[in-house]
Amino acid sequence: MKPMQVGLLGLGTVGSGTVEVLRRNREEIARRAGRDIVVKAASARDLKKKRAVSLDGIELVADPAAIIARPDIDIVVELIGGDTIARELVLKAIAAGKHVVTANKALLAKHGTEIFLAAQKKGVMVAFEGAVAGGIPIIKAIREGLTANRIEWIAGIINGTCNYILSEMRDKGLPFDMVLAEAQRLGYAEADPAFDIEGIDAAHKLTILAAIAFGIPMQFDKAYVEGITRLTAIDIKYAEGLGYRIKLLGIAKRTDKGIELRVHPTLVPSRRLIANVEGVMNAVLVKGDAVGPTLFYGRGAGSEPTASAVVADLVDVTRMATADPEHRVPHLAFRPDRLSDVPILPMEAVESAYYLRLRALDRPGVLADVTRICADLSISIDAIFQKEAGEGEDQVDVVILTHATQEKHVNAAIHRIENLPTIPSPVVRIRLEELL
Repeated sequence: MKPMQVGLLGLGTVGSGTVEVLRRNREEIARRAGRDIVVKAASARDLKKKRAVSLDGIELVADPAAIIARPDIDIVVELIGGDTIARELVLKAIAAGKHVVTANKALLAKHGTEIFLAAQKKGVMVAFEGAVAGGIPIIKAIREGLTANRIEWIAGIINGTCNYILSEMRDKGLPFDMVLAEAQRLGYAEADPAFDIEGIDAAHKLTILAAIAFGIPMQFDKAYVEGITRLTAIDIKYAEGLGYRIKLLGIAKRTDKGIELRVHPTLVPSRRLIANVEGVMNAVLVKGDAVGPTLFYGRGAGSEPTASAVVADLVDVTRMATADPEHRVPHLAFRPDRLSDVPILPMEAVESAYYLRLRALDRPGVLADVTRICADLSISIDAIFQKEAGEGEDQVDVVILTHATQEKHVNAAIHRIENLPTIPSPVVRIRLEELL
């Protein structure tokens, strides 16, 4: 059979890694796919830039649309990023009858429903394993490997930058700003790190995972997103002392009232495997009703880990290119006419346990006032710890762990507590998940 010819849009870190992996493992990949897969053409903003990978035999062009227009290109690989130009190019490729492989989580989280509908009508495939958790094959695992299960929940460390920062803050006791600067120096964080540290990147990935797990449309705009910028070394230290570690988790959970879709810092018991995922590594915990909890661990970003996922998609597309479109695995695991309209719950309706830290004046009656407020709002307290005041200080830290309760009750309690004259500083709130 003639080789499957690929047009690569973008020759950055992942694009270069894709070329390298395809060349290095060409024979093995061809044996698995049933035919050769070759990069015929690639687009790049700077055609003269020197790259670590050899581009011999690949035609370079500045205009990505020119690659889509070529009749000899079978698969378009979109690695440009963003959700504006990339959206136009992907829809144009689909309209031209090309299969598409993308690692663009922002594009799919925001426009996936539109893109998959267009692909279904045209009878082409859109593959996106590289969009979530780099080299970890989590998309295929949920969509195919766990297809017998009713997925109950997903909890994932799906942003390596944040995990590195939190790991360093815990290990070295350093403040957030100092660790962030070090992450930027090492190349783990961008010059403008907001996309990562504010939780947006993790929310894009969680949106995709939730859609596949529960058979719902992409609904990024309904996800609750909270980053790590307000975390302090003292809370990480207190959590460690209580037997917990703080991780930025993406959590998608099925409940009787709807789907929880949330990204936020979370206390996780230190004995859990996912709590011990350190540095830039990623991990996704998936709970199915039949299989129980399953953990997927590996590198969530980088040139070759993400390229591994991109090339795996190329192999899948090559295998299924001649198959009847009706017999292919659906993009979101469920048949398009069987997607659910179950609602995404607002954060105030979500139930969780909580870690609360308040800075209180060291006076009699303070704890009584706080516990009375919690009781009035039906918040059950699991434990209270009062730290000793430093020499010459008249304020102490009080840490409260609650049982599971609705977010709206905790919000109301925090508002009342902060209005007490004995509480001079804002209350710190971090959600707590046992992840059993």
